[in-house]
Amino acid sequence: MSADAAVDRSADIAFPLPPCADESRAFHEEWPVRLGDTDGEARLRLDAVARYLQDVGYDHLQAVDEGDLHQGWIVRRTVIDVLAPIEFGDRVHLRRWPSALSNRWCNMRIQVRSENGGLIETEMFLVHVDLEAGRPARMSDRFMAPMLAATTEHRLRWRAALTERTDGDGERWEFPLRVTDVDRYGHVNNAVHWEAIEEALARTPRTWPYRVILEHAGPVMAGDDVQIRTWRGDTALQVQLEVDGSARTLARIESLESS
Repeated sequence: MSADAAVDRSADIAFPLPPCADESRAFHEEWPVRLGDTDGEARLRLDAVARYLQDVGYDHLQAVDEGDLHQGWIVRRTVIDVLAPIEFGDRVHLRRWPSALSNRWCNMRIQVRSENGGLIETEMFLVHVDLEAGRPARMSDRFMAPMLAATTEHRLRWRAALTERTDGDGERWEFPLRVTDVDRYGHVNNAVHWEAIEEALARTPRTWPYRVILEHAGPVMAGDDVQIRTWRGDTALQVQLEVDGSARTLARIESLESS
């Protein structure tokens, strides 16, 4: 498959990401950027951002009606726009709010802004799941009520922005998993996929601002032999995490300088 065909729907994701219509409806948390969150240049890493998004999401569940009944979520897509780098020692303020939903999934926007001028805008497509049945589950009316009040799009549908590349080109290398990468269900945590993106970016000059779109095409499980494969184009870097030659994670990284 050609590079253009593999990414032609990524432009469907708006830039900039939609703002919060009513700040009073956004959930807020804040904390310092610690040493373990940053890279060799003291900048906040993408895998740390992914953990931030997970952490603020679970904190948000503690603050809403029937949040305790909605503990199971699968990330289908994450968009991260790094508009101004956040660095070690900054204090970040995270604001989280819904931008669209259906009764089994939603788009959640999370803004990460530092007190020293750093700014990262993100959006996650999240699927609510029944943890016992292992399948998408309807959110309760009481849980959805504040989300419905804050949004206008209530028939959200999944549409993939990225497509697996199956040509034999591209650079490839191993991405060994560790026991600490795996959750209680045997899945590799979402933030670990972003560690692979950092590995790919370490081999390519990075310019600010930039956007990363990451979609999960299938799970990565404990014991899988994972490889990273990358393609460098004129406008973007494409990344796949592959198991047995099949893509499980798809990503596209592109500069936002001309946006």
